[in-house]
Amino acid sequence: MITAAGILASFVTVLTVHFATVTVDNVGTVLKGQLGISTLLMTACVLPLVASLPESFTFSYYTFAECETDSEGCVDGWVALEGRPSLTVTNWTAYFCIIFGLWSGMVIGFTTEYYTSNHYGPTLHLAESCRHGPAPNVIQGLALGYTSCVVPILCITATIGYAFSSAGMYGIGLAALGMLGSLPVALTIDGYGPISDNAGGIAEMSGLPEKIRDITDALDAAGNTTAAVGKGFAIGSACLVGLALFGAFITRIGGTSVDILQPVQFAGLLVGAMLPYAFSAMTMKAVGDAAFEMMDFIVEDYGRGEKLRAEGKGDEYLPDYDGCIKISTDASLKKMVAPGALVLGSPLLAGFLFGPDAVAGLLAGAIVSGVQVAISASNTGGAWDNAKKEVEKRRSGWRKELHAAGFEEIGDADAKLAQLPQPRAGPDGAVQKTQQYYDLEQLIERGRALREQHIAAVVGDTVGDPLKDTSGPAINILIKLSAITSLVFGNYIAQYNMSKWLKSDSSAE
Repeated sequence: MITAAGILASFVTVLTVHFATVTVDNVGTVLKGQLGISTLLMTACVLPLVASLPESFTFSYYTFAECETDSEGCVDGWVALEGRPSLTVTNWTAYFCIIFGLWSGMVIGFTTEYYTSNHYGPTLHLAESCRHGPAPNVIQGLALGYTSCVVPILCITATIGYAFSSAGMYGIGLAALGMLGSLPVALTIDGYGPISDNAGGIAEMSGLPEKIRDITDALDAAGNTTAAVGKGFAIGSACLVGLALFGAFITRIGGTSVDILQPVQFAGLLVGAMLPYAFSAMTMKAVGDAAFEMMDFIVEDYGRGEKLRAEGKGDEYLPDYDGCIKISTDASLKKMVAPGALVLGSPLLAGFLFGPDAVAGLLAGAIVSGVQVAISASNTGGAWDNAKKEVEKRRSGWRKELHAAGFEEIGDADAKLAQLPQPRAGPDGAVQKTQQYYDLEQLIERGRALREQHIAAVVGDTVGDPLKDTSGPAINILIKLSAITSLVFGNYIAQYNMSKWLKSDSSAE
């Protein structure tokens, strides 16, 4: 019913876009408004659902022990955990768990938009750092991504604290559903990003006028932000879902907590915290290797074309687009085998070697570490991309000034500058320039400075693409799939592991 309410709220929200006049300048604001409207409507749509729950209901904590159904305290093979009191929840408590997750998701989305949009200070400051070269851009971009973790983590922490203290793991599940309640809107604005990006690529390849590319660049900048917002929702929900699955795993193995003072659990915690970094390294290396292979292929293909042109057969040769597509498609399949094996194999290997306590520590570490890595990677990449868009917007404005001055290229302006009366020393020794010379010189210097800024911005964007499009979003899969795998094999890990066998052999001796 929560999902149905979210679909209804999202459907109405998407229709509200027709009440606004959308322009290139306000498209980002309109898309952000969709997120706020869907949150308000979802809050109202869930309200009637409170009546579907009893006024209060009680949860008791059980563990699976394969007990006899007729024995005391046994319910279908489950026995009550000692020392874990029952938890009574009201229907309004359940409602507020949903709303807490819903509004936390909105705050995470707005925070992501603030850090990645080229309308706000962080990304504008990143664009300014390009004046000093690629290195400051990379340093500032990494710092931006790390800083952007603060508010989302506080939101997720507050959501977990309220939901768990009010309704236990049931509350965590409700909060996760609340955060994903307006998912159709989140996916819509997330999908807007690659659509506008590809439109810009088509416009550039087609040689469309500069005016068209200015529009597509503005839409692409808004799309980068909305894509980052969608990733923020996915990361926050992955943390809540991962925690709920982790709780189910702990219940399945009959545990109660992760004790970092226990060596096996602490070792698992460290290994789990390492997994997102190892996973990110694998995915980023896969992107880099595929890019190198494609660049080598393009150079070879271009060489073949030049050779045919030299022989007068250039018109008969077309670039081998299919070869590029094959390289990227093959890489997307083959190079994901190792990261997939890492996600599935890590909890199973830890469980069968060291027992369920090691898996519990591993899952806790992966959740805590993975959320930070995913948020910082996604936001850093989005900010670098929009910093490049901001620099390109400034270059576009400079080109319009160059054309207004009567020049097509900067070389034409250089030639004109050489023809003007040259600066000379005045009676006081100061260099004197004509106003025309000074204005043209400033125009040329700004153009060259913007070119260097653009080179630095492209470096940042190139580094950020595998972060925001590959490693960051994929860590969500690592968190959830590791937890699901552990849950599915929880009983086997608890019953059949080398640690248990070694303990039993020691006891027998």
